Amino acid sequence: MSDSDDDVPLVKRAAAAPASAKPTPKSTKPTPKPAAAKPVANGRSTPSRKKPEPEPEEEDDEDESEESSSSDSESDDSDSDKPLAARRKSKSPGASGAKRKRATTPKKESSAKRSKKEPGSSKSGQVMWKTLKHAGVLFPPEYEPHGVKPLYDGKPVDLTPDQEEVATMFAVMKETDYMNKKVFLDNFWEGFKEVLGKGHVIKDLKKCDFTPIYDWHMAQREAKKGISKEEKDRIKKEKDEKEAKYKVAYVDGRPEPVGNFRVEPPGLFRGRGEHPKMGKIKKRVYPRDITINIGENEPVPEHPYPGQTWKEVKHDHTVTWLAYWKDTISTKDYKYVFLGATSTFKADSDLAKYEKARKLKEIIVDVRKNYERDWDSSDQRKRQMGVAMYFIDKLALRAGHEKDEDEADTVGCCTLKVENIEIMGDNKVKFDFLGKDSIRYENIVEVDPRVYKNLEKFKRIDHTGKRKQQGDQLFETFDAQDLNKELKNIMDGLSVKVFRTYNASIVLDRLLSEWEATKKGHSTAQTVDQKKVDYDIANKEVAILCNHQRSVPKTHTNQMEKIQEKLAGMNKELAELEDELRAAQKGKAENKKANVDSLNSKIDKKKQAIAKVELQARSKEDLKTVALGTSKINYMDPRITVAWCKRNEVPIEKIFNKSLLAKFNWAMDVDPTFRF
Repeated sequence: MSDSDDDVPLVKRAAAAPASAKPTPKSTKPTPKPAAAKPVANGRSTPSRKKPEPEPEEEDDEDESEESSSSDSESDDSDSDKPLAARRKSKSPGASGAKRKRATTPKKESSAKRSKKEPGSSKSGQVMWKTLKHAGVLFPPEYEPHGVKPLYDGKPVDLTPDQEEVATMFAVMKETDYMNKKVFLDNFWEGFKEVLGKGHVIKDLKKCDFTPIYDWHMAQREAKKGISKEEKDRIKKEKDEKEAKYKVAYVDGRPEPVGNFRVEPPGLFRGRGEHPKMGKIKKRVYPRDITINIGENEPVPEHPYPGQTWKEVKHDHTVTWLAYWKDTISTKDYKYVFLGATSTFKADSDLAKYEKARKLKEIIVDVRKNYERDWDSSDQRKRQMGVAMYFIDKLALRAGHEKDEDEADTVGCCTLKVENIEIMGDNKVKFDFLGKDSIRYENIVEVDPRVYKNLEKFKRIDHTGKRKQQGDQLFETFDAQDLNKELKNIMDGLSVKVFRTYNASIVLDRLLSEWEATKKGHSTAQTVDQKKVDYDIANKEVAILCNHQRSVPKTHTNQMEKIQEKLAGMNKELAELEDELRAAQKGKAENKKANVDSLNSKIDKKKQAIAKVELQARSKEDLKTVALGTSKINYMDPRITVAWCKRNEVPIEKIFNKSLLAKFNWAMDVDPTFRF
């Protein structure tokens, strides 16, 4: 590979479809790299405060429209939590559906057992605060029974409040797709049986009819819609007053926003994609389940449960979380309350993350030379790791961590199986697997000839010479944590996620620069809305690279129909104005010129309005299967966007919503000439 390919992904990949679809992938070759521009100092090239502790890592690879929830999401690109020897058999998401086999390790197992443990102090031991004061967490209200009875075998059934609560969780989902999912129904029934107890009359979920509870629920919803504006305002005011104290923490006397301070109420777990735990009952969390972290001389937060105490009260100055508790679904996982996205700690953490990615840019040529040398190594482990680094660098793949049998069996680079890679000839390779959130990754790429030869071998035999079968690991000699350790040896803090951040940022920077070059010399000026669409096109390419796909929103068809109806009405109005204009031009009235000028002005405005709606419609249709938010929130350096907006006179509010404006407030003073 030539050094001229430094900043270019291996392919410009066709948009991956959701798991239910199967588009025809396209093969493309790398595009030439533009001349690298030197970063421009902006007065904040390094974090202004101490680095936040590295553990526990917050889940931040989320879609913009969804709340972050550790129990409802796959693991992030942080270090693996499972040992290589703990790889378990489970169904493969690849085409064959073959059983997955336990992997073996060459020479020695490089990683000790890494089960998820209750967190302790930060490994760095660095003091993050001197004083910390906060109000703890907000608990959901206790369940209030409604007394509506479900039917069993056609007859009303009495339920205790605990049983009724679980039945209501299920009933309200009556019209959702989950009612057609066997895993969801089976998991719910197992949990419901425990709540019912052995002697209960209900013995078969199929004989249950929860329609009476569903009808009650829908009636309650309609009643809420009918309350007066004054009553809604009163309810909102009471809610805001109740939550106010939980929204702020005082760090060294400085007020900082708190992130998600609410304890999740009981409910049925849904997960993402075809999660094997969907339908399980999320139990209520109490103070006895929660550990609080606060300053030694501050009052311990109160809670609404007399007789209970917090599980533990810590005074750990080396961490920035305020509270945590064990997840009731994935009991090896923990949920945290952190300071908010606009807090000083988070802002400094974000800045440090993007600076780390920029640092990778400075050494990327040497990094690539190193892993390319490993392709010819006599050590099978080095060869496999070198190929994996190539995929992570050029395809922006996630690391991929081993999954237990009760976790969604999604795949990343380090957990690819032989059936996920198809050798197609002419150095072309087809990838086909389910990535994070069960989003399908399907892509055909042309790879380096040495990578191609190595893949042929990795698919056939393992490091011991034993022939591989469907379900075997493609890279059986290391896991995700081994790879991240190797990356940290190359550069302090380097990880697979840093590669993704680097790739997303460098691609956005390049595409926006190319766009600016093509617009120079054009006589026709673009509107702000047209520039916004062009920015979204660049954002889309990054989202595709990072496999940030989504299913077509259920409301998409209806929204497009409404837009077409609006356009039809606007075009009708335009035709009427044009008819009026023709009539006015034929008239002999004294005010003929004034009337014609007025109509011409109205026609021009109407055409501009139509063009704007048509532009929005094309953009909405083009982006229907792409989640732009994830890369915008987590992977693309916001300074690239801010600088582009300044250079091209685009209001930043057109690109960043209110939450992103607050989150990236630190990036707003960037120099317009900034380049990643």
